[in-house]
Amino acid sequence: MSQSARPPMDPAESTPEAAVRGVRIVTPIPGPKAREIVAADRRYLMTSTKAAPVAAESASGVWVRDVDGNRLLDFTSGVGVVNTGHCHPDVVRAIREQTGRLMHFAGTDFYYENQTRLARELTEITPGSFEKKVFFSNSGTETVEAALKIARFQRQRPITIGLLGAFHGRSTGALTVTSSKPVQRARYQAYAGGGHHIPAPNCFRCPYKLEYPSCDLYCAKVLKELYFETSIPPDDVAAFIAEPVLGEGGYIVPPKGWHQEILKIVKEHGILFIDDEVQAGIGRTGKWFAIEHHGVEPDILTSAKALGSGLPIGATVFRSELDYPKQGSHSNTFGGNVVAVAGALATLDVIRREDLLKNATVQGALLKRRLEELQVKHEVIGDVRGLGLMVATEFVTSRSDKTPAVALRDRILEEAHRRGLVLLPCGKSSIRYIPPLVVKAEEIDEGVEILDAAIGAARRGQ
Repeated sequence: MSQSARPPMDPAESTPEAAVRGVRIVTPIPGPKAREIVAADRRYLMTSTKAAPVAAESASGVWVRDVDGNRLLDFTSGVGVVNTGHCHPDVVRAIREQTGRLMHFAGTDFYYENQTRLARELTEITPGSFEKKVFFSNSGTETVEAALKIARFQRQRPITIGLLGAFHGRSTGALTVTSSKPVQRARYQAYAGGGHHIPAPNCFRCPYKLEYPSCDLYCAKVLKELYFETSIPPDDVAAFIAEPVLGEGGYIVPPKGWHQEILKIVKEHGILFIDDEVQAGIGRTGKWFAIEHHGVEPDILTSAKALGSGLPIGATVFRSELDYPKQGSHSNTFGGNVVAVAGALATLDVIRREDLLKNATVQGALLKRRLEELQVKHEVIGDVRGLGLMVATEFVTSRSDKTPAVALRDRILEEAHRRGLVLLPCGKSSIRYIPPLVVKAEEIDEGVEILDAAIGAARRGQ
């Protein structure tokens, strides 16, 4: 059983962290120091998207030590960022060495070798045998902005189509295709124009009340058979953008064949296909990029989050023929920062050398199997879904009508955090499980044990 099930320990009884395995709770979460930080945060920082009162002090691998000395199991990877594990020594070493030589030299205006090395590597590992180019930026949102600008510039068309429930960022350009929560678009509608949406391919909650495969992929064909015939002129569409696995929208995996059908439809009208890999890429699903599971080649691909193992870097990879004809149409200051690039190169090297794509596949299968065991035990788990180490459970009040159990999901998160398992929500009533790709089987087992206890406690509190 997990150590998290034991009563809180006196800090004086604790042993050095290197000698301890598993979650270790020495104060309630949040502890006194964490509460002070939370209070100061509320006083001085803008309201954003805080998920739990966890105040980190240090971390290694899948483990986080908070400011009160609690040792927590991280099943969030810093929101899908530290795929190589917290503070991987090889990544840290590369960053330190680069910082001592050169920290910034404006890679969009001047030149340095490691930026071209990283661009070359990304063109080699992204899907597609055609020639590609890369634009570096600082975040996932910026990679989407760049992708949308490339598409609109080259196609000279005003419309982009996305999926209902998708998340592509919060800047005004990215908001045209973001639609996972109303709060993200509220009061910005005058600027978030030019984006149209179709329902996401969600087999658990099919918007058309059909079943796969007898549905004949109507969720893809509806684009041509309904939308292009009524409200969206196809020749006005510059791009279709989709996440290969919806992230913020609920970790929804499209059914087999959906991507191929969508690609066939958009290609008929010269519409570019943008693959948003900001959360699903860099090995998260057991392949470099999740679109590889679906067997299609995007015209433009966006990547960020895990690319720098914690340093802010994003990359938009696109067909070379889509490049701008002259300078000035798009640029930035910090994109491709020399230190962030060093971290990214080390990240890719660690993933290859430690065979983390395989580990994501193997441990992802274990995680999904263990969650399916919980589904048998707890009828409130309506669905278990995902690819590799990108997995979610959706909570319902009843499996017969699939009513989302939002309040229960939120209580489960609170109970898990109290027990030392750090989690994040997604969708309306789902929890996502995205531990670093270095996670071991015993760490997955411990995480599932804590989740089991959290579900039990949350249900008893109903």
